[in-house]
Amino acid sequence: MYGRLTAAALAAAALTFAQPAAAASEGCGSGILDGKRVTILVEGDGPDVVLIPGLSTPRAVWDATAERLKNRYRLHRVQIRGFGDDAGINAEGPVLDPMMKEVADYIDDCITDTGRPAPAVIGHSMGGLTGLMIAARAPGEVGKLMIVDAVPFIGTIFFPGATVDMMKPHAEAMAAAMRGQMDRGWPEGPITDPGEASPMGRMSNSAAGRIQVSEWTRTADSRVTAQVFYEVMTTDMRGGLPAVQAPVTLLYAQDDTVMPAAMAKAAFEPQYAGTPRFEARMVSGSRHFIMIDQPEAFAAAVEAFLAE
Repeated sequence: MYGRLTAAALAAAALTFAQPAAAASEGCGSGILDGKRVTILVEGDGPDVVLIPGLSTPRAVWDATAERLKNRYRLHRVQIRGFGDDAGINAEGPVLDPMMKEVADYIDDCITDTGRPAPAVIGHSMGGLTGLMIAARAPGEVGKLMIVDAVPFIGTIFFPGATVDMMKPHAEAMAAAMRGQMDRGWPEGPITDPGEASPMGRMSNSAAGRIQVSEWTRTADSRVTAQVFYEVMTTDMRGGLPAVQAPVTLLYAQDDTVMPAAMAKAAFEPQYAGTPRFEARMVSGSRHFIMIDQPEAFAAAVEAFLAE
């Protein structure tokens, strides 16, 4: 758990996030803060909001959200090393759990330990799972949580009744294919729309959205993508849901061409059974990147969540 830090832990934290000493009392200052697993862009003023992107996605996924919020909120935009930054130590070994712990420690050091209330946390996809892990394992560090198009255990989306052990060989096979992509390299030059039938077709229902997500994927480090993908596929947080003290809002996508509304509801909402304070909202006409496909609905949902 990540409660108040010992003197030794505080010294380690000071090394983990480079910052001027005078800024510590102000919550670690502003601008880009460099961590081992993540970098965090701090901007704006007001109540704290932590924004965590998904797999292969840089903090730029939150650009439009940040423009709307930064005059009223103090934003902490996380970026996982390898997804917009050099991979660093994320290039080898586990990533998801140590990255989650670093974000939790950052919240402790730079927000709650300075006397500020626990922040609102908004996470998309893998970022939503990360927020859920923090809320379950360090409940004092999350004031409220919005999870965008993610579930506590993605295995059941692929196979009803799946277990972690069942998912491991499938996850490793898919991760190996991603690692191989780094050896082959991505085609150079402008990216064109990969089309509805491509894997990117499940990411966005617009050509512009598919191109944008393809660009983010191309610039991500395939080693980090593969490792985090494997870890997401083999992480089951359903047993930890009763420990989540913060209110949880799930925002999930539904597109009639991919999944009827009743099927989407059945795929997402029952996974959160046992969460003490939970509400869900379906966003129709959208695929995985709701902020791209339905920006107005997404903005309204975020505003309502933060106002609660």
